[in-house]
Amino acid sequence: MAAVTPQPGRGTVLRVAALGDVHCGVGSPGALQPLLAKVAAGADVLVLCGDLTAYGQPDEARTLARELMAAIKIPIVGVLGNHEYESGRQDEVRQVMVDGGVRMLDGEACEINGVGFAGVKGFGGGFDRRALEPWGEPTMKRFVHEAVEETLKLGAALARLRTARRIAVLHYSPIRATVVGEPLEIFPFLGSSRLEEPLNRYSVAAVFHGHAHNGQPEGRTSAGIPVYNVAMSLLQRHYPAQPPFRLIEMMVPPAAPPPVPAETARTRESLVADDGR
Repeated sequence: MAAVTPQPGRGTVLRVAALGDVHCGVGSPGALQPLLAKVAAGADVLVLCGDLTAYGQPDEARTLARELMAAIKIPIVGVLGNHEYESGRQDEVRQVMVDGGVRMLDGEACEINGVGFAGVKGFGGGFDRRALEPWGEPTMKRFVHEAVEETLKLGAALARLRTARRIAVLHYSPIRATVVGEPLEIFPFLGSSRLEEPLNRYSVAAVFHGHAHNGQPEGRTSAGIPVYNVAMSLLQRHYPAQPPFRLIEMMVPPAAPPPVPAETARTRESLVADDGR
């Protein structure tokens, strides 16, 4: 498990590193080692926000899994991206990553040192008043239905968490702000405002996503929740002097002490008897 940093009287700090859109191929073994070494040195948990492979091939996933196993000893959670679906072998890619020690989330949730993680891939559909509606042709309705299904999965995963701090892991964006900079024509394919509703409802502490390579590194939901776009090429462009991953510190409140059982008459009698002996 991760070794979190204690803060006297305040709980602990969990350092979460997030990275997306690695697009790992089979021809570059070892290329990620310098980056992953920096992640391992500075973080307690690594979050992978999809597009792990170039074309969704299991061999590409094996290359990435070997890179991760060689460099990372901290917990890793992740979601698939749209690139993992390109070859129709997304289930195999997912299994390769699981076999490599990555906790892959697709409507599931997990807890690491007091922080809950819930993840889905997400889907498109557009944002705010310009979001697509399920009206017209059956194909358009199916497109919108996919975003609705991903939103329901995200809400169900967040509902299962009982932690004081929750982090959502996505590939597609839940807000417009982090895709600004991309061509307007492709906004509907970069994310969906439907994904924002469960984030606000469950008071998520932070959201990570990728996919929008030319978007913005940070935005907020309508409830003020920070949303981080961690597409690797975006981080390289915005922060050229830093390694291309996002690192945040999550304060974990101290656990409440276990309740003290109410003293019963029999307990008092036993204590008196013991004192008498």
